[in-house]
Amino acid sequence: MYQVHSKESAPEASRATMEAMEKKYGFVPNLIGVLAESPAAVQAYAAIAAALEHSALSAVEQQVVTLTVSAANDCAYCVGAHSTVAKMVRMPEDVLAALRDQRPLSDKKLEALRTLVLSVLRHRGWVPEDELEQAAEAGYTQRYVLDVLTIVTLKTLSNYVNHIAHTPLDLQFAPQAWKAPTAPVG
Repeated sequence: MYQVHSKESAPEASRATMEAMEKKYGFVPNLIGVLAESPAAVQAYAAIAAALEHSALSAVEQQVVTLTVSAANDCAYCVGAHSTVAKMVRMPEDVLAALRDQRPLSDKKLEALRTLVLSVLRHRGWVPEDELEQAAEAGYTQRYVLDVLTIVTLKTLSNYVNHIAHTPLDLQFAPQAWKAPTAPVG
């Protein structure tokens, strides 16, 4: 069983990152507590998350990507956490519900983004040219695609950590708890 570290129990080299996360969110999310076991892992997660502050994707678009990846990977922790964030960034309720249910979105541009993310996952990055062209026609040009890949990287790290560690959902995210509609692979 993986420990959810507090700032006091974490390795010294993880504590500054945990303190920064606490300052940003008002608490240390359990994911960060698990990642803190490895200073490299928690610092990598925090660095990628901080870099996304410079993303061309809007806050809602970023949550479309995080929720699409997390739902596709059956990560209950991340779907719950990012559903909470999605509400904070004022994602429309119908969009959030569709993402949680893994259904197409009525917003054509956001659906193009969701489709791009699913293609990245399905093709393991070898996205067919015609699908990249469709994303570009919706406004998701090269910079956006690179930002999508950055979020996919971040969410793959957190989704897989949560699968292995069985990270418990924080009370702050509990109202948005989610259960995968299908059994995980394997």
